[in-house]
Amino acid sequence: MVAGRYLRSKRREGFISVIAGFSFLGILLGVATLIIVMAVMNGFRVELIGRILGLNGHINVYSRVGPLYPYEPLIQKIKKIPGVTSATPSIEGQALLTANGMAGGVVIRGITRRDFFKKPILSTSILRKMPDDKGFGGDEVAIGKNLAERFHIDVGDRLVLIAPKGKTTPFGTVPRDESFIVGSVFDVGMYEYNSGFVFMPLKAAQRFLGMGGAVSAIEIMTPDPSHFGGTEDAIRAALSADYAVADWRDNNAGFYNALEVESNVMFLILTLIIIVAAFNIISSLIMLVKDKGADIAILRTMGATRGMIVRIFLYTGSAIGIGGTAAGALIGVVFCHHIEQIREWLQNLLHRNLFNAEVYYLTKLPAKMNPHQTELIIALSLALSFLATIYPAWRAARLDPVEALRRE
Repeated sequence: MVAGRYLRSKRREGFISVIAGFSFLGILLGVATLIIVMAVMNGFRVELIGRILGLNGHINVYSRVGPLYPYEPLIQKIKKIPGVTSATPSIEGQALLTANGMAGGVVIRGITRRDFFKKPILSTSILRKMPDDKGFGGDEVAIGKNLAERFHIDVGDRLVLIAPKGKTTPFGTVPRDESFIVGSVFDVGMYEYNSGFVFMPLKAAQRFLGMGGAVSAIEIMTPDPSHFGGTEDAIRAALSADYAVADWRDNNAGFYNALEVESNVMFLILTLIIIVAAFNIISSLIMLVKDKGADIAILRTMGATRGMIVRIFLYTGSAIGIGGTAAGALIGVVFCHHIEQIREWLQNLLHRNLFNAEVYYLTKLPAKMNPHQTELIIALSLALSFLATIYPAWRAARLDPVEALRRE
């Protein structure tokens, strides 16, 4: 009851209540901002890694001396290793795409028709395809939505690809080019793949890149993309030194490490907001103790123990921390669940693009809350709020009632 009365504003200690209000807002903003930013960072990580793993193998096997040939015996050997769910051949190379008088570099990814439709992220992301229900195979290739828009091509149109390795003739080296039909247009939700990848049937890629019957790599899938260390070690042990083994983290090391560093740094920086708000709680309680010196002295003379005085100011400071944390957590959770609608509303209001797919790789702003991370943020905020009340409460309990009344 006494703590509640101290929290309510009166004319005499109105300034103290203002500071307490700012402390409440600081805790609220700190918790809400930390939850939202960490959810967005986590969403980026989950979405980007999910799309990377949806289009690439968890583990890749390469030859140290050139293309893989013959590769079928190698695939059969890898499939027998425990923890390997699939092993498929793939080809990757670069080419120059020309269409409608425009040209630009693209990445060629050659896989079999069966493997193309076995990848859920590809089979479910096809926007348009040929009416023959084929869409991929023979001389039909699949391109991304942004690539189709940039070159003004659509399903059924032809495009020309020029390989970097030319054909040798008696008159010198001439460019190796070939015409293909756009069989399907896909949208995997990642700008890098939508704007720069051309998926091509494996045999067509072998012919176009002049690889004969060889492939670039063997893509290996495992049950869990985050825990395959034992499987990777078993593959290394089963293969000779002529082969190199790399997992998706090795192939995307810079990107993966950057996400981890950014997440940790953002957590530390935004935690400072909560720490500043905790210092505001300390200052407001110290001022309240100073202002309520006579009240504390009267309570002591009426029989209140030091423990009671400590609890009064602990309750006062904790109420600010608990209230601010609860309100901030509620705002953060609601914001995260409606972040894409909020972004679109702000874009329409400001008439500006707030989330450029070319910069952020994704076409939608992701936000995925980690329950353990959210619990950690709430626990950290409550702990800092409780710690902030200890010194003012201890100082109030040590106040000499005789001296306080004499000053009055």
